[in-house]
Amino acid sequence: MSNKLTRRQTLAALSLGCVAPFSLRSSLARAAARRPDTGADYRLEFTHDREDLVGDLLHGERGAAHRESSVPHGEWYSHRTRHRDGAWGPPARRYEPFEAGDRSVEWKRERVIANAARFIGYSYQHHHIPDWDPPSHWPWKHCCAGHNGKGVDCSNFTSFVYNQAFGIHMSSGISEQSEISTAFERDGHRVHIERIDLPESYEKRQEVLRTGDLLYIRHAKDKQVSHVIFWVGLVGVARSGVPLIMDSHGGDVKDDEGRPIPCGIHLRPFRRDSWYNDCASHAHRIFVDRA
Repeated sequence: MSNKLTRRQTLAALSLGCVAPFSLRSSLARAAARRPDTGADYRLEFTHDREDLVGDLLHGERGAAHRESSVPHGEWYSHRTRHRDGAWGPPARRYEPFEAGDRSVEWKRERVIANAARFIGYSYQHHHIPDWDPPSHWPWKHCCAGHNGKGVDCSNFTSFVYNQAFGIHMSSGISEQSEISTAFERDGHRVHIERIDLPESYEKRQEVLRTGDLLYIRHAKDKQVSHVIFWVGLVGVARSGVPLIMDSHGGDVKDDEGRPIPCGIHLRPFRRDSWYNDCASHAHRIFVDRA
């Protein structure tokens, strides 16, 4: 029996009224939990089965939380790690290239978002890897979460997802990431990154952007790139019809019912009058359409 579906399958239904910072790593099915009084309904609908997209990450060593860093898990909370890595914690592992075979560009793009979705509900933290969960006495860079815990910031999130899903390594610093034109796999293979200059029109931007693209956002005042998001594209479904993005955000974004979305990793709306649209800079595309 094929593991591809003939009809679009709802992989995860994500309720913004049910966003306590719990881990979704053991199963994407937990994302289907929702409260009866949920207003805005943001969800992901993929054209490929979950197991087909990220089964290796859900069940294999590649997706294991304790393997997210090259530092052995037993040393994550050691005095040596604290002295060397401080509040950022252990660096991300450089994953081996993922053998995608003859998989389509669309499949690869969906795998990116399906992997990113495994971390929905994680907090916004200035960490290198999402599952690093330091004790209360550990140094901490203050953020919206109010305390230390599992999580990553925006550019560590995007770089980690591509790294873990495909073994594509890019800078986790927001300024450097926004300007790169190539990334590298562990075997030294160079991966071209296409820069997408955005049209002015809100509608045209939706036509140009593709699932899995990295969209960079400028600071409203100094105009420097200060944030990066995943463009969810066709696999994102909102009851209101608004396009969806996914990011690790430390600020105030509201859902379609006007309710604040907690900081951390969540699906969020890309509205015409949003900061995301008003201050969008450019995008990067790793998987380019075939001619």
